[in-house]
Amino acid sequence: MSPATCPVQQVVHPQNVLEGAGVRLKRSFPTYLLDFPDPFLLFDHFGSDNPADYLKGFPTHPHRGIETVTYMLEGTVAHRDSLGNAGVIGAGDVQWMTAGRGILHEEMPKGVNGKMEGFQLWVNLPGYLKMTRPAYQEISARNIPLVRRKDGSTVRLIAGELDGIVGPVVGIAADPTYLDVEMPAESAFSLPVEHGQTILAYLFRGQACFEEPPPPGDEMPASSPLPSAPLAYGVPPAEPPDEGWLAAPKLLLFGDGERLLARTASDPARFLVFLGRALHEPIVRYGPFVMNTREEIEDTLRDLRSGRFIVAD
Repeated sequence: MSPATCPVQQVVHPQNVLEGAGVRLKRSFPTYLLDFPDPFLLFDHFGSDNPADYLKGFPTHPHRGIETVTYMLEGTVAHRDSLGNAGVIGAGDVQWMTAGRGILHEEMPKGVNGKMEGFQLWVNLPGYLKMTRPAYQEISARNIPLVRRKDGSTVRLIAGELDGIVGPVVGIAADPTYLDVEMPAESAFSLPVEHGQTILAYLFRGQACFEEPPPPGDEMPASSPLPSAPLAYGVPPAEPPDEGWLAAPKLLLFGDGERLLARTASDPARFLVFLGRALHEPIVRYGPFVMNTREEIEDTLRDLRSGRFIVAD
């Protein structure tokens, strides 16, 4: 019996948002369509070939109770924070920041040949770690494994484990998996997942289907011949019918299952995959602060106003 494929529960078209000092980006959540897919709190896709869309950046601002993950595709982001960390991440680099009890930082994007593109993901911290000491990890592209799979896909493994290889980001409370998957045309990709995880995929290039192929007997029209690419993991690629096929950009939330499935037809595709262990804790958010209770948020605001937000060790 083949593993049960995770069903697509929701498809979200990202919303255009203006953030920071005037950065235009696409936000998949939280929006009125999707709130907080526990343990994930926010996902933004930023990028443009017009510097006016991003150069104003994200001047100094606070965070508490979360982790922020910035992953760059093109251009650079200069980072500076109250821990004394400062640096620049470029194409393929990752910045994983644990805000914990409180951090002030700034992120200033800059294009290369005018182009800049990347992503930011917020991951929740469990209650017992919300007031932990802040921390910062900067991972260069050369330290991120590139896994070439027999199905023809290539996967940049940022966090988690894939095919016996472990990503460089470790020690994160939500035990996340973060993948950047590139699929060629007429191929299939299958990823084993554990029951009970929150599963998201963000399709940002091309077209793909994240559902099972039609059952035997549902023949394709004569005008749509079967692709000649070899089968992978027993899942045939297919020409796109009217339903199930999605064009970028789209965010998908999946139900419980044993594997995440993706297929391409005549176009290649590229997407991110996020897996995480749900914390099942109350979420109270006020801007860049995410705590478990309203009282903790009020304490945070008092700390910020009184100058007690940043605590020296």
